[in-house]
Amino acid sequence: MPISAVIVDDEQLARDELSYLLKSVDDVHIVAQGRNGLEAVNLVKEHNPDLLILDVQMPGLDGFGAIKKLLDRKIPMPQIVFATAFDQYAVKAFEVNAIDYLLKPFDKKRVHQAIEKARKKIQTTAPAGSERIDMLVKMLESQKPQHSKVLLRSAGRLFLVDQKDVCWASIEDGIISVAATNLEGHSNCRTLEELLDGLDPDMFWRAHRSYVVNINRIKEVVPWFKSSYQLRMDDRKQTEVPVSRAQTKRLRELFGL
Repeated sequence: MPISAVIVDDEQLARDELSYLLKSVDDVHIVAQGRNGLEAVNLVKEHNPDLLILDVQMPGLDGFGAIKKLLDRKIPMPQIVFATAFDQYAVKAFEVNAIDYLLKPFDKKRVHQAIEKARKKIQTTAPAGSERIDMLVKMLESQKPQHSKVLLRSAGRLFLVDQKDVCWASIEDGIISVAATNLEGHSNCRTLEELLDGLDPDMFWRAHRSYVVNINRIKEVVPWFKSSYQLRMDDRKQTEVPVSRAQTKRLRELFGL
């Protein structure tokens, strides 16, 4: 029985590799590919595929967020195979909840096994198991490492700020300035790379060699000169942060521009 499949992964190489491996599986037809969680929701709604191969970790709306939106909107759920680079605890969580997964880098034999398991469920019209997915999300979120707060020096005092409240950071003359929702100050870090090491990689993005932004604190994407963009941030001054030419493609992928 032919299976219609949608692949969603923010990495082009991962999508290409999966497409290549699926060509060796009988009767699997890839009807669409997407780059982020929002595209996953729209593609499932548009194509109503039998199977969704979905990356877990994507900037902005991740794989689990996409599943939640599908459930909230009562869109018919395909069989789901998650693609992940998670650690062994997460793998155990997938297994406990009887939800299939593919570990990165992908293995040809394992891809074949996942497709055959999905095929059997599709043929028996087994439900996609939204309750099991919900349990999986809760298990993983309970074990998600808690990223440390950000230390800011402001007006001679030291403040600890939740990462979700940090809007952006920039470096000039070796000094890192940080703007949070209700506070501005300086970091003790010497480089943006050092600052990024302590930040949640799913939340923060190096939009420019001199700027790091919180993806969830971008208020507006402003078209700029020669097909470039600036980001209007959600801090008190509504600061406009430049996006480098090298990162313009990434911006388009994040928000489907």
